[in-house]
Amino acid sequence: MPKQEPSFNSKILLFGEYSIIQDSMGLTLPYEEFKGKLTFEQNDLDKEAITKSNAHLVGFADYIAQQLATGSLPIDFDIAAFRQDVAQGMHFHSSIPQGFGVGSSGALVAAVYGKYTRNKVNIDETPKKEEILGLKSVLAKMESYFHGSSSGVDPLICYLNLPLLINGKNGVEPVKVEMNNAGKGAIFLIDTGISRSTEPLVKYYMQRMEEPSFREFVDKQLKPFANNCIQAFLDGDKETLFAYMKLLSKFQFEHFKPMIPKLFNKMWKRGIDSGEYYLKLCGAGGGGFILGFTQNFEQTKKQLKGQHIELLCNI
Repeated sequence: MPKQEPSFNSKILLFGEYSIIQDSMGLTLPYEEFKGKLTFEQNDLDKEAITKSNAHLVGFADYIAQQLATGSLPIDFDIAAFRQDVAQGMHFHSSIPQGFGVGSSGALVAAVYGKYTRNKVNIDETPKKEEILGLKSVLAKMESYFHGSSSGVDPLICYLNLPLLINGKNGVEPVKVEMNNAGKGAIFLIDTGISRSTEPLVKYYMQRMEEPSFREFVDKQLKPFANNCIQAFLDGDKETLFAYMKLLSKFQFEHFKPMIPKLFNKMWKRGIDSGEYYLKLCGAGGGGFILGFTQNFEQTKKQLKGQHIELLCNI
């Protein structure tokens, strides 16, 4: 019987989207609702999806081979075995929606790294900081194939399956996150039903960052708002968390218009004005999921009746 390959969970970047590019803090959590694995199985699976996934792996294998040949990927990677498995029909079977900001490419990269890297980082024990930073750099180079550039954070959390606190380019560490299942409040996801591409949204943001006034907004508002949200969340300080969530939600509503689907503008503003809930981007925005924060989840579900809402955790 062939060996079963491990599954890799999706992820949620709770705080830090875009500001993390400018070295703000970031907080990312594994999200077990979606997952994916490398497989040869074809029973009852979508044949078109299998063919498409396999074709992606062919291109990915070519990219990795090129990076290995130029010395850009400092790992002992079995490219011959990877190519052979892809030629025999291997694909990435995944429930992770693509273009929704929950790490579809990150999980794929984590799976390929884990299967074909001989000197891989051991996840049976919590790796040391130096190992995590080295792994992040390798995974960033690998995931750049899918996005043009990558911080490496998505495949890192998919591979380690641990909550991670990111603090600048060289600050990445596992953190303990307490989930209060008895709390009335909640962090939740709204499914917009819209798939999007990360690359053009990041490109738009980087172009805006060339404007001195926008860069100042990011440095003096967005980064502190995100950092304070993270610190309050980790400290369990709900009063401070929601105070800064309002500021963060308002900043994104005013300055990240292209990243917010137009159908959700009114809902977004209603939350800010009423204080009943606050919405923020989940990943690059433009569609996918939207993150919501509320101190009364049952009341908010009534306010957002008709939306596809998933509970992430109680707070």
